[in-house]
Amino acid sequence: MKKIRIEIKWGLLFILSGLIWMILEKSLGWHDVHLEKHATYTLFYAPIAILIYVLALIDKKRTDYHGKMTYVQGLVSGIIVTVIVVILTPLSQYITHTYISPEYFPNIIDMSIQQGYMDEEEAKAYFSLNNYILQSSIFAAFMGILTTAVVSIFIRSKG
Repeated sequence: MKKIRIEIKWGLLFILSGLIWMILEKSLGWHDVHLEKHATYTLFYAPIAILIYVLALIDKKRTDYHGKMTYVQGLVSGIIVTVIVVILTPLSQYITHTYISPEYFPNIIDMSIQQGYMDEEEAKAYFSLNNYILQSSIFAAFMGILTTAVVSIFIRSKG
């Protein structure tokens, strides 16, 4: 456990930042009155997510590798952060859709039906907690590994 304490810390911070972001989205009306803008505006979280991975790998390099970290060491560390994020994603989605924004699913279902994107059955199946947990977990794994692969290039020690 001690070997991955930094990754655990940053995985938890990543999840916490995502929950704070959901509170911000909700407070700005992106889950109700401005729902049609949600898909675009939610992309503003991407730089924050990338920054967390950058800070995690810098922390790992400085703390555990005394300022010298290879690309592979950075990659492994970032993948561990990603695994922690993926493990915690179902809990994060549950908290988001049960406590922070329980009306999000009914609102997005209604909007999707009204705008003709889906019929009611499709919308209810797509916009459900189980489906969002699955989608979010897959997305977190893919983007975490991709982000780690790129960030590790810049964080690694040269020479």
